[in-house]
Amino acid sequence: MTPTSATQQHQVLDQFSNPIRDILTTEVAQAIADLRAAPATQELIEDLAHRHHEGQLGPEELAEYEALVSGANLIAVLQAKARSVLKSGRAS
Repeated sequence: MTPTSATQQHQVLDQFSNPIRDILTTEVAQAIADLRAAPATQELIEDLAHRHHEGQLGPEELAEYEALVSGANLIAVLQAKARSVLKSGRAS
């Protein structure tokens, strides 16, 4: 991904996630900040990541790994927004 593409992606995520941040209550923000993948999901991600770095994923596994990474990235963005609500002490 080029730097411009990454910047554009960040801007788009902000456009979609800032309104979510703006309606979070303290309780919901804390719940989002505390989210963790289920142990089985985390194990799967780690296995696929290891095998991806070794060049051992077939097309279906690669698609699954990319979907999991995208999902994890989205959750990370939402968690950052939730933490900003908690840090500011401002909640709806």
